[in-house]
Amino acid sequence: MRVTRWIRMPIRRCWTNWKPDMPFIPHTEEDVKEMLAAIGAPGIDSLFDEIPADLLIEDLDGVPEALTEMEISRLMHARASRDGSPLSFIGAGAYEHHIPTAVWDIATRGEFYSAYTPYQAEASQGTLQTIYEYQSMITSLTGLDASNASLYDGASGLAEAALMAVRANRNATSKRVLLASGVNPMYQKVAAAIAGSQGLTFDRLPLDMTSGTANLDALNDQEPPVAVVIQQPSFFGTLEQIDQLTDWAHSQGALVIAIVNPTSLAILKAPGDWGAEGADIACGEGQPLGVPLSSGGPYFGIMACKQKIVRQMPGRIVGRTTDLEDKPGFTLTLQAREQHIRRSKATSNICTNQGLMVTAATIYMSLLGNQGLSRVALASHRQASQLVSLLAAIDGIEPLFEGPHFHEAGVRLDRPVGPVLDALASRDILGGYDLSRDFPELGNALLVCATETKTRADLETYADALQEVLNAGNVRSA
Repeated sequence: MRVTRWIRMPIRRCWTNWKPDMPFIPHTEEDVKEMLAAIGAPGIDSLFDEIPADLLIEDLDGVPEALTEMEISRLMHARASRDGSPLSFIGAGAYEHHIPTAVWDIATRGEFYSAYTPYQAEASQGTLQTIYEYQSMITSLTGLDASNASLYDGASGLAEAALMAVRANRNATSKRVLLASGVNPMYQKVAAAIAGSQGLTFDRLPLDMTSGTANLDALNDQEPPVAVVIQQPSFFGTLEQIDQLTDWAHSQGALVIAIVNPTSLAILKAPGDWGAEGADIACGEGQPLGVPLSSGGPYFGIMACKQKIVRQMPGRIVGRTTDLEDKPGFTLTLQAREQHIRRSKATSNICTNQGLMVTAATIYMSLLGNQGLSRVALASHRQASQLVSLLAAIDGIEPLFEGPHFHEAGVRLDRPVGPVLDALASRDILGGYDLSRDFPELGNALLVCATETKTRADLETYADALQEVLNAGNVRSA
């Protein structure tokens, strides 16, 4: 559908020179006059005449003079340059991947960039097919039956999954959610903040200090929970014993919530295949799928579930159907919103759904395909393994856990991690995540990550810099 068909005739000429790659559409003074004349308004100020005169101000203190587009561009580039271009080995839930230029060139075309109004779930013009394709890809990755599109981020996704599990698991009397030891601690805090007010509690299984996975012996001492949360790969990068945990949870009458890294699903077992019956709900952070780190956001959360509990899933779902002429079409379905149904039956009213991020993720997955995503995952695993080998060869550093990992892993230092990371940062290297902040029982533990973006030279640069820092340092642990 051409954009001009959406615009009334009097203002149609403002689209005359429209091009799909334009980031904005300028209005000339003549355009403005013509539009005002069409609605019978003497001027732009008259459109706001309902504002009392005593509330109007002439200017704002502290606001500088307006800049031209060129001046704004130079200013923002100068400010961005203050961050530099450090070599980053931080993972811990947000990951640096190569994003093909085509992803955001397509995502910011007018057809996608401004064709949706996610505030109104019934008015997602222009993106219904995109959302449907996204949902299909997520269900393919997770091995589950249905996906929504989407959530705000992975952490709030866990909160939504826990609330969903309580609604779906009506036979359970407990409101206790049991977390495997490798669940992201930030996810736990967010989930407790959101769902704790509704009576849910979040307890964590003890950690096996050798493997870096949940201690399965501790399952014998657990009261039956309403849900069990398993993160795979774990926050430590290790791989949990998902089949045993899943089967135990189901034997206790609990639902299983999987927290997943979508990139890893290209090579790891899908949640729908965990154990004898598969996980019931999957959630996680979608940022690795074509969304830049961007100082922490905006990101988006993914969620999928089994068909039997799909009516408990928050957010929107797009379905594919046919019209009376048997032509394919797409429409929102199962809208569990309080405007449409009884408030007591409504799930979370997630409207904005991070639509632009989902569009970019759909394009990213479409461009890479199954093989491309697998190559990214395998390359990331290979680089992380090489990094750990290089670091473990340094005197004073050893692997934190035994066993396999994905694209991040823990190492133990012979001194406090914080000063070491500060020294690396002065060399323009972001050396990893200090695990002692959340897991002091691990001692001087550092979580490092490497993806397909890192070359052998990058890995050696990091290892050499860390060697220099350790040689120069005088702060050692007891």
